[in-house]
Amino acid sequence: MSLILENIDHVVGGDTYIAGVNLELQPGSFNVLLGRTLAGKTTLMRLMAGLDSPTRGRILMDGIDVTGRSVRKRNVSMVYQQFINYPALSVYDNIASPLKLAKVERAEIDRRVREVAEMLHIEHLLDRQPLELSGGQQQRTAMGRALVKDADVVLFDEPLVNLDYKLREEFREELRSVFSERNCIAVYATTEPAEALALGGNTAVLHEGRLLQYGRTEDVYHRPCDILTAEMFSEPPINIVRGIISGSEVTFDKSLHFPINDDLRTLAPGEYRFGVRASHISLAPRDKDDIEVKMTVDLAEISGSETFLHVHNDLFHMTVHLEGVHEFPVDAPVTLYFPTHKVYAFDRQGAVVHIPTHLGGV
Repeated sequence: MSLILENIDHVVGGDTYIAGVNLELQPGSFNVLLGRTLAGKTTLMRLMAGLDSPTRGRILMDGIDVTGRSVRKRNVSMVYQQFINYPALSVYDNIASPLKLAKVERAEIDRRVREVAEMLHIEHLLDRQPLELSGGQQQRTAMGRALVKDADVVLFDEPLVNLDYKLREEFREELRSVFSERNCIAVYATTEPAEALALGGNTAVLHEGRLLQYGRTEDVYHRPCDILTAEMFSEPPINIVRGIISGSEVTFDKSLHFPINDDLRTLAPGEYRFGVRASHISLAPRDKDDIEVKMTVDLAEISGSETFLHVHNDLFHMTVHLEGVHEFPVDAPVTLYFPTHKVYAFDRQGAVVHIPTHLGGV
């Protein structure tokens, strides 16, 4: 079953929440909606589910127009941020509740509940009440209730945001394996680029209700269509430096010069905005095309086994993503190495005009 959104607008009280979205999701696909808070992710999911109706446009399921069809008449499940379970019911009865409402035979209910519980590793918890469970177990129960329906579309609205880091990693692994065995369409909303990359599948990048780009997650990450998509799909955001190509060299902010390399040689002379990901800048040279940049430390932000180094010079600021724990005093001088062969180029309107050929990892 496919899900197609055609020219979807959603306007409430004069405010536009979704604008001109066209999106086609294929049967059996896993799809991530990536965007910052208020990008329109939840609104778009509610339109897919039939909880809201679009102001303009059509929604087609398997070629059938369901635009005006309510959620009760669509075979859709949704999992929310909060652990929404019936506190008076056991885990078994929570998972079984949609099947009981649909008047499914008792034997079939039992088979499907136990199958889903085993898939989510909560088969030993079926007799417990939700309040006796940990946060992760409660979310597994909520997911079980969504999956047991065997819905055509399963929607996840940032379901892991309230779980700790380790649990989130486990859930991501399980989600990928769960949906590799099902033929439904899965849609997963997140604000985190790293989570989109970890989940894989396809990614739709949203910003202020507009769809910026949709495609295979790896392709959208490595080949953003514009500067806004590159910023949305980077954590920390991709570093952007203004520059000029003239003759045989590139100049960043009128001071940092380097010879034009083969990658950038196809660009016409003129002004551009150049982007380089924080993880591609290093403390030591990695390639013959790396250029040395003298900077001053603003802050060394240590997060677990990673360090986000915020630096500046007289002309621009940068953020560097370093593996491991690195301590730098504030205002300390630091020398960084900037990989010119991994530079993106955007024109004055923000459209991508050059994608590096040596992309490497993330």
